[in-house]
Order: sequence, then structure tokens, then C-alpha cells
Amino acid sequence: MMQICKTAMNPPATTRVICTQSRANPMIAPEFPEDLVWLNTDRRYTLRDLRGRFVLIDFWTYCCINCMHVVTDLKMLEERYPELVVIGVHTAKFENEMRVENIEKAIMRYGIEHPVIVDSDRTLWRAYGIRAWPSFVLIAPDGEILGRTSGEGIFSILMPIMEQLIPEYEKRGSLHHGKPAPRATHKGVSGALSFPGKVISGGDNIFIADSNNNRILIVSPDGDLMDVIGSGERGYSDGDFSEARLFRPQGIAIVGDVVYIADTGNHMVRAADLRRRTLVRMAGTGKSRHPGLGGRGAEVSLSSPWDLVFVQDHLYIAMAGSHQIWRMDLEGMVEPYAGSGIEGLADGPLEQARLAQPSGLTTDGNRIYFVDSESSSLRVIDGDVRTLIGRDLFYFGDIDGDFGRARLQHPLGLFYKEGSIYVADTYNHRIKKADLSSGSIHTTAGTGSPGFADGPGAQAAFNEPSGLTFLGDSLFIADTNNHAVRIYDQRSGDVSTMRIDTKK
Repeated sequence: MMQICKTAMNPPATTRVICTQSRANPMIAPEFPEDLVWLNTDRRYTLRDLRGRFVLIDFWTYCCINCMHVVTDLKMLEERYPELVVIGVHTAKFENEMRVENIEKAIMRYGIEHPVIVDSDRTLWRAYGIRAWPSFVLIAPDGEILGRTSGEGIFSILMPIMEQLIPEYEKRGSLHHGKPAPRATHKGVSGALSFPGKVISGGDNIFIADSNNNRILIVSPDGDLMDVIGSGERGYSDGDFSEARLFRPQGIAIVGDVVYIADTGNHMVRAADLRRRTLVRMAGTGKSRHPGLGGRGAEVSLSSPWDLVFVQDHLYIAMAGSHQIWRMDLEGMVEPYAGSGIEGLADGPLEQARLAQPSGLTTDGNRIYFVDSESSSLRVIDGDVRTLIGRDLFYFGDIDGDFGRARLQHPLGLFYKEGSIYVADTYNHRIKKADLSSGSIHTTAGTGSPGFADGPGAQAAFNEPSGLTFLGDSLFIADTNNHAVRIYDQRSGDVSTMRIDTKK
């Protein structure tokens, strides 16, 4: 009787174990209900259909940074083991994530190729006893549950187990070698942009993180293309703008002729020299690991740097993957700045405060303001960490008014201007203005439902806006799921769409 266990550490304090069930008391995996929606496939599957294969069920929700991190691991497992079928089960945390069309966009954005079941009522979540995202259940070719685990690093956990299990089930004659596991492919988005994440103004231009096109566009306010940083090919390489590679870049900060880029998919911070038109690595090893104590930038692993802001000779980094804010000096040394690394919402001294996937940074020149997307909060660093809006990881909604009663839903971007913070309230599809003197927040633009419509602010529609910047009286908005940059005119209150000409 084979008993297989594998233990791994998910820093800083989570131990995960995957073990086979006792063969004396085998547990047959609960079947997929017939009434659930399937995505990324042209047919529905039952576990009975998949007998003869190992099945790995991935319970995920698309807001979760850890769920994003395991997509690469899952692809590696699928490529290495044709005997394995991966089935995603999307179980939403936020209300906005229950919309099927939003899940479809997330599948496209993350490049997920396996079938995905929509489990918004948590039917499968309860049937399998799941408690956290991401979680995995491994099922044998005969339908028996072999084990379960949660957290990141699923490839390193599962690979040695699969190497032992495959020969065992081949000897039993229950492992079938047939057609490859079902995989989907996605066409690129037509148009100039693909899931743009962040925008920032610099000089007279707008810099756009054209995230899924793996490049930074530099455009005039009228949409004329001035330059492009990155070849558009996914990957990592330094060099000339036309040859260098990025992977789903997000935040941008500009210091003189240097453009700092949060190269999120590569877990790096890059620096682009506008005069020389070259791109180099400043921090990060390219491996997603929980960062340690800091050091020379190129020798320290980062974890999904999501946004950047430059304040008083330091570049501050929203480290979404480790629930911290880091900083880098002009010599390229990086170190933790705020956050214990434990996910949560707790105010206090910088090293003790708990953050939850910080995804946007801005400054008034002295203080750093940030949005914690997983706690749906607006927070400030002014000596200590203090929360302005938000209470905990599951306190969210769409309520304007005094900071104490206001609610946001997974905000990803913000920008400071003249005593107010403009917030991209991403999952509420709104742009809101937080007045720091009155302690209140109100909607500036957006209906609250996903859509694409220009016009007066109250009638304009967005779809998961994620980045904001001002140039003069115009607020430029990275309208991520609409693959567009929108412009809110502060004087007229109207919203229009930037027409970008990528022919240069």
C-alpha cells in the first residue's frame, strides 16, 4: 500500500501537506454538478468522462495574487504530464467576480488554457471541503481522491508525487494514454491595447502599461504614438527598446529621463533610459519568492511588484505578492518598508502592520497613500500605517459618504491631486474622489455596472478600471477590461475615450 506525502513551506508561516487517502478508506471524488457553467471548453466533462487520467482540480478566484502565481505551475504540469487533466473551479470572493463575462476576461488575461467551472454558489467548494484560495485536489484515474493542498508551489509539490504515482497506476492497468488533455487557445485582443493596467503622466505625454501586449506605450494627450518600450514579446531580456522583453508590466514611475517599470510577470523592477532607448533590470531575480530582508536589487527576489511611486530619493514598490511595500534607493539597494508579510488589515508601526495585496501607490510629496485590493481599503503611511477606508478582508461594497462607513470593492489604482485622492474602485466600475479634509468619498464617474459608454460622468461606463493619472485638468484612466484609456474632463465632468494611433 503506497502512502505518499509531500510537505512544503509557503513563507512566512504556512505549512502545506498533500497526502494520499488511506486505501483502507478510499474517498471517491464528488461528481461535477450538471447545472454549473463551463468555460474555456466546447463541452462539459464529468469525472467519469475523465476516468483513466489523473485530475487536478484548482479552486481559484481571479482577484487572488497567489492564484495568478500558480497559473505558470499548472501549465508546466500539463506540459510535463499528458496523463494529467487540470480543471479549474472558479469560486468567487467578490460579487463582481461572480459575473461569467468577467471570469471569461480573467481566463483570457491570465492565459489559462484548461477548462474552468463557474462555482459562484460554492457547490463544489463545500463538497470538497475547501477553505482557501488557491486549493488543489488530486484525483486518481479510478476516481479516488489522493490528496489535497493549498497555496503556491504546486509544481514542486506535485512533480515527485506524479513521478511515483504514474508507474503505480500503469502497473494496475487503470491509467489510459490517449488524446492530450483538453486545452484552449486565445486570440489576441484586436485594437491598440490589451488589458492596460496603469497610466502615468510624464512631461507632456502619457505612459501606458499595455500589460497583455507586454510593452509600455508613450503617447501624446491626443493619442499620437511617441515611442514604445518593449518588443511586445512576452519574456525577459534587456537591451534596446525594440528588442527588450517585458511580461505583463503594471506600475510606472518617471524620474528625469528614466522610466521605472514594475515588470509584474517577471517579478522585477526595470529601468528604461529615454535618451539611450535601453531597458535594464534594476531589482528582482525573475523568480517569485517571498522577499527576505533586502539587499542589492538584482540579487533579491521580488513577488509581483504592482505599482511604483518616487518620493524623496526612494522608489516605493507595491509588492502585491508578499503583501508589503518595499523601497529602492538610487544605488539600487532594496528593502522592506511597510508590512509584516502576513496578509490582513492591521494598522500600526511599519514593520508590524498587515497589508493585503497592495496594488496602487500615490503621494502628496510626503505621505504615501495606497490601496490594498484584497481588503478593499484606502490607507496612508505617515510614520505609521493608518486605514482611511476599509475594515477587513471581507468588508467590501459600494457605499459613498464618510470614510468610516464608505465601502470599496477591490480598488487597484489611485492618484493624489490638490488634497483629494482619486480612486479606481475597480470591481465597482467607478472612479471616486476622496476628500482628505472632509473625510468623505463620492463617485465622480461610472454607473457601477460594467460597460463601455462615454458621456457625462454619471452615465459613463467602465469595466474594471485599474490605473489613474492627471495631466492638467484631464484624468486619464486605464479601463482594463475595455482595453482602453478613458479621459475624465475635470471641468466639464464628461468622459471620452482616447483614440490611440499605434502607427509611428
